[in-house]
Amino acid sequence: MADSLRRLVGAESGRVLQEKLESWYRDYEINSCDQNLNRCCEIIELNSGIQGQLFTILNETAQKGGHYAGVETIKTRLLPWLGTCFSCATSGRLFETNLSLTQDSIERERQLRDLASSQTLQLQELQEELTSTRLQLTHVEQDLKTSRAQEKDALRKLDRLNDYEQQIQILRDEISILDAQKSVLQSRLARSRSPSPRRSGNRSPSPPCLRSCSPGRARRTNASRRACLVARFGDIYAQERLDAETLLRTYISDMEMVQRIIFIAAVESFHAAKMAYRQFKVRVRETLSLGHSGPESLEDTVLDYIVRHEDLYDVQASVNEVIRSMNINPKISFPPEIDFIVISTLIRELCRVAFSMQTLIPPLDIAFGTDGELFSETKYHRSFDSDFTAALVAYHVWPALMENDVVIVKGEAVTKRGALWSCRSRSRSRSRSRSRSTSPLLSHRLSRSRSPSPMRSGSPRR
Repeated sequence: MADSLRRLVGAESGRVLQEKLESWYRDYEINSCDQNLNRCCEIIELNSGIQGQLFTILNETAQKGGHYAGVETIKTRLLPWLGTCFSCATSGRLFETNLSLTQDSIERERQLRDLASSQTLQLQELQEELTSTRLQLTHVEQDLKTSRAQEKDALRKLDRLNDYEQQIQILRDEISILDAQKSVLQSRLARSRSPSPRRSGNRSPSPPCLRSCSPGRARRTNASRRACLVARFGDIYAQERLDAETLLRTYISDMEMVQRIIFIAAVESFHAAKMAYRQFKVRVRETLSLGHSGPESLEDTVLDYIVRHEDLYDVQASVNEVIRSMNINPKISFPPEIDFIVISTLIRELCRVAFSMQTLIPPLDIAFGTDGELFSETKYHRSFDSDFTAALVAYHVWPALMENDVVIVKGEAVTKRGALWSCRSRSRSRSRSRSRSTSPLLSHRLSRSRSPSPMRSGSPRR
């Protein structure tokens, strides 16, 4: 009996049974039906083996107690339990079979552990390969960034080379003009020294260098340039105007004042650009008239030269002129710690577009607008915060683009009831509080002197 009990304790069947029950409980929800049934049968076999060993120990203990010892215990406990249809073999051979099954189960568990360890090693190897692949990918990304930086550098050099080529072309054109002027001056000098005007006229060379500019180029490209400039005017309204509005809102809380500043900046930019174009055109005409000779007229030659050399336009001077004009305008105000130079980007783009629009045939201009005027559906869109029943314009947001008194791009205006009275009172209050203007009357006269009349802004240029 002691030997059987020692073998039972040494086999640790109870501990193995407990471990299998816990493992089955953890994996029950993720196992399939066949796996759960196999686990249950395995536990039943292990339990029956333990029961067989216990019956063997019970038999040996009863034999040692004699014929009558333990009879009462067997009657009260063992027989009722056997009555519930449980039976178990008590032979030593069944115990050995169950023991072998237990050993097989332990061997399978060892194999499973070995398989799990091998899978863990494989997973580690895959992780190492993944790490090396990531390192290679990082190197490839760095190489790609380096190649992109080199490509950007090459593009910058190419743009710089294009700029150099344009400057060289401009210098060549200017040299050709200077050569033409030189030839004209030489011919005049020879004519003044010669006794026969006819002979001296025969010897005077013709200046062919002025024909380097393609004749009528400005007229041939007029339609395409007009379309591009109209589109650019719309882009300024959609992009640069909103950027300037956002920038001004950080300094000025009044949205109406911000929109008034942008509108006056657009008006003053067109005015400054038109003045600069007139002065530039006069200088070019004076220079080219000295040696002009060719099938095209002098005006066409001047226009072609301006179109080819628009980069000679001093846009910064126009920007400074616009800012000076805005500083003395009584309709707008700003905090003393800032200046209108904060919207110089918008002013610069408007000056460039306005200057290029003067080279068109006919030129484009913005519509004349004043506060309190009658709202026109053909010239303006109503702003979203307008009173749609009002007939008068309170203030303008963006000017309309005109061509020979015909609107080609609508502007934007705000309409409100009582706009005329509010505009007058606002103008008086601002003119009294503005510190930079000299006097309301003088500032008003200066503003009116710079603003073109409706008839002059829409009339075609000669």
